[in-house]
Amino acid sequence: MQVKPGSRWKSVVCTSEVVVVRPPKGEVTIACGGAPMVPLGDAVPDGGALSVDWSGGTVVGKRYVDDESGIELLGSKAGAGSLAVDGRALRLKEAKPLPASD
Repeated sequence: MQVKPGSRWKSVVCTSEVVVVRPPKGEVTIACGGAPMVPLGDAVPDGGALSVDWSGGTVVGKRYVDDESGIELLGSKAGAGSLAVDGRALRLKEAKPLPASD
C-alpha cells in the first residue's frame, strides 16, 4: 500500500492508531496485532482477532521505526497490538541524549 507522511492508520484487532512521520522508501504493509492496518476513516472488518505473537502493545507518543524500509510511525492511540511492516516487528526509537549544559 502507498503510505504518505501525515496519514493516519488504525488497527482492525485492537484500539491502536498511528500517524506516519516518515514514509517508507517503497510500498509496504503496515500491521498491528498480526493484521494489516486500515486508513483511519475506513470501516473495520469484522472477525479480526489479536495474535498472541503480536500482542506487545503500542504506546501513545512513542515513535516506532523500521531500518529496512525507513518508515517511522508515531503512536497516537494506545492498544494491545504490536506494530510491524511487511512482517518485521518495528522497534521503539531511542530518544537522542540532550547536550550537556555546562
